[in-house]
Amino acid sequence: MLTATDRYIARLIALPLFGTLTIAAMLLILDKMRRLFDFVASEGGPVSVVWQMLANLIPEYLSLGIPIGLMLGILLAFRKLATTSELDVMRALGLSYNRLLRVPFMFAVALALVNLAIVGFVQPYARYAYEGLQFELRSGALGASIKVGEFTNLGNRMTMRIEESRDKGADLSGIFVRAESRDGKSVAVTAERGRFLATDDPDVIILRLSNGVLVHNAPDFRVPRVLSFTAHDLPIDLPKIESFRRRGGRDRELTIPELVRVGSDAATSPEVRNETRANFHFRLVEVAMMLLLPLLAVALAVPPKRSTSALGVFLSIVMVVTYHKVNEYGEALGALGRIDPLITLWGPFLLFAALILWMYHTVAFVPGGQPIGALERGAAKAGAMVKGWFSPRQRRQEA
Repeated sequence: MLTATDRYIARLIALPLFGTLTIAAMLLILDKMRRLFDFVASEGGPVSVVWQMLANLIPEYLSLGIPIGLMLGILLAFRKLATTSELDVMRALGLSYNRLLRVPFMFAVALALVNLAIVGFVQPYARYAYEGLQFELRSGALGASIKVGEFTNLGNRMTMRIEESRDKGADLSGIFVRAESRDGKSVAVTAERGRFLATDDPDVIILRLSNGVLVHNAPDFRVPRVLSFTAHDLPIDLPKIESFRRRGGRDRELTIPELVRVGSDAATSPEVRNETRANFHFRLVEVAMMLLLPLLAVALAVPPKRSTSALGVFLSIVMVVTYHKVNEYGEALGALGRIDPLITLWGPFLLFAALILWMYHTVAFVPGGQPIGALERGAAKAGAMVKGWFSPRQRRQEA
């Protein structure tokens, strides 16, 4: 049962945790949104595709933001307790660090399970859907095959150019079409206006043209035939669009059970087996590290006495990001088959865990212990030097 102290700590953790998670996800989405708008615009696709692609990226961004949010949430909560001397009061009342970590570990276990569900089951499907949307944009399956102001090939024997499009493609102007058959016959058409109409055949559409000229040529014609028209229907065979590949053709598109099945299948090639094993251990080691973040957060949250240094906040982000990059490098080595993923991924995990346990033991059980005390003193000296360098200069300017 949670006590009043536990509920108080939970409130202190919740606000920065969810605030940091939201801000991190939004920053990542905004950075990706600009590039997606450029990509969709260059491919001539509808704007709505951007929102679909961003929605499929949210699980990936959450898997990166949840550990950082958990880390900063716990760290900022305990930093507030330490700088306001509330932590000293709690310790004086007999509450040890182990007891105070009950609520942080509840957050850690719950978010670790959420992150495991995301990276193990949700993200593979979302990543596959994202790749599918990219494929459909490039192939024209989303209506992005005809770009205004450019010559576009519809299949191997038809070229089209449209000067202007209004009403979402319902009103076209400045149209040029050239089509050629296998027997050498060709048709070139220019028209002032036109519109596309559906037919009973899903592979054929009608381009209804108005006020134009048609030039028909064939090998047995002495001269091309020219026809002026006020209205003309031109059937267009839609190019066949290649179907998208099956899920699992790219990295991180398999769920955790599928990774286990593929990795243990005797028919799997050594290259694929190495990749799946490395990716499997990468996902597990990323989730497992979340269970150590409460210890690291507390070790970095408590500054030296009579100090309000925020070095621990900066160092926490550096350590989490560095560990993630080390895991990515370990996964790449394991995928190449040079070193077993158990060594490249769980080796750094054990080293990092040993460092975190030492830091926590120092702050929790060593009287006056400060695991980053040397860094704190170095930062304080550097700050004093910078302040001393600027102060005389400022006084001279004021004089």
